Amino acid sequence: MTGQKHRGLERSFDDLRRQSIRLEAVPGPFIVTASIVFEIGFVVMAALGLYFLLNQSITIPVLITFLIMGYHLYGPLKVVMVDYLVLGYMNESLQRIIAVLEEPTMETDEDKIPENFEIQFNKVNFGYQEKMTLQDIDFTVPNKSMLALVGHSGSGKTTVAALIARFWDVNSGTITIGGIDIRLINQDKFYKLISEVFQDVYLFDDTVFNNIRIGKPEATDDEIYRAMEQAQCLEFVAALPEGIHTTVGEGGSKLSGGQKQRISIARALLKDAPIVLLDEATASLDPENEIYIQKAIQELVRSKTVVVIAHKLSTIQHAQQIIVLNEGKIAEKGTHRELLDQNRFYRNMWDIQQRANGWKVK
Repeated sequence: MTGQKHRGLERSFDDLRRQSIRLEAVPGPFIVTASIVFEIGFVVMAALGLYFLLNQSITIPVLITFLIMGYHLYGPLKVVMVDYLVLGYMNESLQRIIAVLEEPTMETDEDKIPENFEIQFNKVNFGYQEKMTLQDIDFTVPNKSMLALVGHSGSGKTTVAALIARFWDVNSGTITIGGIDIRLINQDKFYKLISEVFQDVYLFDDTVFNNIRIGKPEATDDEIYRAMEQAQCLEFVAALPEGIHTTVGEGGSKLSGGQKQRISIARALLKDAPIVLLDEATASLDPENEIYIQKAIQELVRSKTVVVIAHKLSTIQHAQQIIVLNEGKIAEKGTHRELLDQNRFYRNMWDIQQRANGWKVK
């Protein structure tokens, strides 16, 4: 996508250039003219002062006083004229801040709490700007069951998870939890219902302990250690220079991908939310780390309503329901065995992966 992204970058630069010219070229001549007038005015004042001095109309102290006053008067005026351009840029920035502050919030006056955690998509359509990403999506994830989403890259899997977490709101249709539209659930209470574990884990530049405690700020030390044990964290954390109080660096830069992933799972375990979203949690891990992560995930999803996105079909064979997405639409739906019997998209992906597992380098 280098060429496509580069064209977008060039358009942004062109727009910046046009905006800069508009801000500077229009007031520029006026500011330059005013600066010249100020300089000439100071010269004229000095000349008039000398004239009056020679005619003995004023004394030398009076002349010096006016020259000093004139210099200090013109200086700030010239600064103000130059700063006028800076004020133009500041005004542009202020307008953007105001636009963000005026955006409607996702908060609701309703205070409904679901009594169970069944997730239902009802004729959901969604698109980023003008491009429709999901079209007419209908499915139900029963309470305490697992739904797996599979499909080629760009088919809409991550978008489904983002809509469940309400990172975006649907264009049309509804998403409900326990029969309640998620837009009618108080935002603070809503986010207590969901834990997410994504492929790209972000950790704050803080200690391991504090990064885990984010999942439940009021948690006790015992609860945090229990979550670490379930997430297979204790062994590698004990080897860190300061143990659980080791700073992980910006984004977790001091840890490996598998270690960051296990901390993320420990955070989700500590939160103990009834709904769990897993987005390619083991996609880029080595076999040893994958074993650890799989054990941690088994602890995490126990007795939860789970939506998992996976490329490795072998990891979701036991899901109660598998949905195959293709170009933003549901292409197939069923269990692993049912989809294999249908002999369509899922069967083709399964056969490709089975053949890939048998590859050898000679």
